[in-house]
Amino acid sequence: MSSSVGQLREGLAGLSRYPLLFGPSPVHELERLGAHLGGARIWAKREDCNSGLAYGGNKTRKLEYLLADALTEGCDTLVSIGGVQSNHTRQVAAAAARAGLHCVLVQESWVEWPDSVYDRVGNILLSRLMGADVRLVQAEFTIGLRPSWENALAEVREGGGKPYAIPAGASDHRLGGMGFAGWAAEVAEQERQLGVFFDTVVVCSVTGSTQAGMIAGFAALDGPPRRVIGIDASAAPAATETQIVRIAEGTAELLGVTGLPPVELDDRYHAGTYGIADERTLAAMRVAARLEGMITDPVYEGKSMAGLIDLVSSGEIPQDSTVLYAHLGGQPALNAYSALFP
Repeated sequence: MSSSVGQLREGLAGLSRYPLLFGPSPVHELERLGAHLGGARIWAKREDCNSGLAYGGNKTRKLEYLLADALTEGCDTLVSIGGVQSNHTRQVAAAAARAGLHCVLVQESWVEWPDSVYDRVGNILLSRLMGADVRLVQAEFTIGLRPSWENALAEVREGGGKPYAIPAGASDHRLGGMGFAGWAAEVAEQERQLGVFFDTVVVCSVTGSTQAGMIAGFAALDGPPRRVIGIDASAAPAATETQIVRIAEGTAELLGVTGLPPVELDDRYHAGTYGIADERTLAAMRVAARLEGMITDPVYEGKSMAGLIDLVSSGEIPQDSTVLYAHLGGQPALNAYSALFP
């Protein structure tokens, strides 16, 4: 392990962490996809396989730090927010169950989707199964702070509880970027073990802390520069980019890191609206499934896979690149989108 990885791990070790992961998430090459695209070598790092808690996902890695902070503060209830089919709120429910805490989830109607069981299957079903207090609210999508979430926090306090506020995506929080700063250290160690260097990382971005944590974490490491390409799935890229910058800077400050690179956020693949797939997204999902048996969802990973496929096949990512696709999870939401795959 290089000294720079060790230093990053030391910085992260100064923060409390409640273990929720199996360990480092696995990395493997997508040989058939790479051959199909005829360009760069493509690998995947699988946050969808990172934990035994409710199918895991990228938020589980972030919640290790937020959950530890909640317990340190003596909180008894995790209160968070997301869309009806939020992967994040499902993972908050799992973290609360694991730690023996109460959980209140505000599920806003961010996506206009006509499936009659949209609010009864997939992620929200799992959250209910795990005992979360699920509250459905009519509201449009935005990545900002929400009155419905603040109201839920106030209700817990009025009822004598001590809530811990977890924003959408576990993102706009002082510890929101730490999980993926640690991910960067994992990548560096896995590169050493595999004898590869991932010069390009492709990741979906909406609330921003996943990409922000990567940026800060990689900036803490010695070695050649690498691109971290965010594929916007919010359809509000200006707000997402602003939040990525803010979280990356806050994470870097906590780690004692300076000199962050510019944020790279590609807004060509969000299909015009959050939570709705276009044909390019669906085509990318089929390619990943039929070539690699790798399942992606129509809200997040299908869009980042569409970006990856286009950037590699067009040569925007050069043929001599070695690309790491960050698979962030999200497959349980597929149950709510069955009409897309008749």
